[in-house]
Amino acid sequence: MSGNAYMPCPTTAGTACAVLPLGDSITEGWLPTGGVGGYRVELFSKAVLAGKSITFVGSQTSSSAPNTVQNQTFPKKHEGHDGYTIDTGGSNSGISGSITDQAMSSYHPNIVLLMIGTNDVNGNIDVANAPTRLGKLIDEITTDSPTALVVVASIIPINASNNKNAMTYNAAIPGLVSTRAAAGKHVIFVDNYAAFIKDSNYTTTEMSNYLHPNTAGYAVLGDSFYSAISPHLP
Repeated sequence: MSGNAYMPCPTTAGTACAVLPLGDSITEGWLPTGGVGGYRVELFSKAVLAGKSITFVGSQTSSSAPNTVQNQTFPKKHEGHDGYTIDTGGSNSGISGSITDQAMSSYHPNIVLLMIGTNDVNGNIDVANAPTRLGKLIDEITTDSPTALVVVASIIPINASNNKNAMTYNAAIPGLVSTRAAAGKHVIFVDNYAAFIKDSNYTTTEMSNYLHPNTAGYAVLGDSFYSAISPHLP
């Protein structure tokens, strides 16, 4: 990424860049043994080691997350909602609408890490229109906060027969992002799916079940997200 990367974070000394992790249980950091901070632990570790000042914001708290990472107080907030889809419909609860609007207005994030769609794909919920619905959510975020950098991630593999649908959904995301970036929106794409499958044995080395990463898998995601945002951190 060029040296002209958009810089959304405050440059005032001592003011941390506010990062909103937004999504479902993978954003929450779900593990069979209890969440421990998910991808945010590795992301925060990378930032501290690089001398970058970030904090996580959101209405949710991971109480089982570590208190410190790299000898720094670990911020335990996030906006990950277990079982949630892109938007609300039928019996499904979505992160679009009030959850996103309230998070943006309450916490004023400088960076939004958006990874959503796993439950839509896995539950076969209007999968054909899932990219369109994701696009509307991206527009909602950029309208709520035009100065925030929105990092839109592909979803990780689903270790089941409907992984083909996950791949189809993911294939549409770069186009959604590039169209909005061309229109002047501060939106970038990060390919978490590609990061995950670099290890051909990911189903055993990086997954805790057919949907969720294990600790190693969350570290992969943290590294992927950090690589995406690091050029945008002061």
